[in-house]
Amino acid sequence: MSNSDTIIAQATPQGIGGVAIVRISGPNVQQIASQILGQLPQPRQAHYSQFSDHENHVLDLGIALFFPGPNSFTGEDVLELHGHGGPVVVDLLLQHLLTLGTRMANPGEFSLRAFLNNKMDLTQAEAISDLIESTSADAARASMRSLQGVFSKKVSHIADKLLNARLYKIGRASCRER
Repeated sequence: MSNSDTIIAQATPQGIGGVAIVRISGPNVQQIASQILGQLPQPRQAHYSQFSDHENHVLDLGIALFFPGPNSFTGEDVLELHGHGGPVVVDLLLQHLLTLGTRMANPGEFSLRAFLNNKMDLTQAEAISDLIESTSADAARASMRSLQGVFSKKVSHIADKLLNARLYKIGRASCRER
């Protein structure tokens, strides 16, 4: 596993559905977008596109979204392909992407890259998993607050207060020694 790899994953649950999203992140995203779409989409604009293989056979039709780094979730170039949700179609797309030099992402690797690229702190990265696995509305709301940084800000505020108290105590002790 290396941060210099371009990674892919199905971002939607596996199985049959109306839409499936395949996410790609890493240094080769622009090259891959040009190969599979025939062009690099305009940043942050939905483009209806053909998703084609190396022989120019159309694998699927759908929406492509390009997010250039560092202004993306991972801090890297990211491409999302929103296509039809049939397992065979998704598998054909993933298999073709693998031939273009990508590798399947490990679980949580997109969030890990966001953390490593200072797009979020560790508490926020962990909150993503908590939000996905929430079993109640209260748990989902608490996870969302952590994802938004509420918990991190409180911890930071407490840490600052403790540091200031410690500095105050050290300063007072040093004044008494004089």
